[in-house]
Amino acid sequence: MEAQKKKYKLVVGLFLFIVFLFEPGVRAWTGEIHGRVFCDVCSDSSIGPEDHVLEGAEVAVLCITKSGEVLNYQAFTNAKGIYTVAETMPESDRWDACLARPISSFHEHCTHLGDGSTGIKFSYNHPSGYSHAVRTFVYRPASAPTYCI
Repeated sequence: MEAQKKKYKLVVGLFLFIVFLFEPGVRAWTGEIHGRVFCDVCSDSSIGPEDHVLEGAEVAVLCITKSGEVLNYQAFTNAKGIYTVAETMPESDRWDACLARPISSFHEHCTHLGDGSTGIKFSYNHPSGYSHAVRTFVYRPASAPTYCI
């Protein structure tokens, strides 16, 4: 008897999921935001051979949807210094505007935010399946190394 109830609940749940999935008028939308974080070793605001990407740097992305909901994402950079935030939602709830900002760098020598790296606001008006590249965030050492000119 108990096994029959579980089977019935599973079948009803699967049916409702399929109905929702194929319901007319509900279209899925997917968006992606990505960017890079690096250490500007010489604090010269350009990427040179002495600079390196920061793995494990934390970035926050806040987005407002078309329906007015605020969504807060947290991402960490990979070994190439790249962070990615992605979401799939109904088309009517898709992102409208976002703010990406660096939170912290765990690199022991590169923890000070560079100029202009406090946050980037942008509109998100890409169709489903496209991504938005955010300008690079820069961290700097407390003092420039002696080998920098």
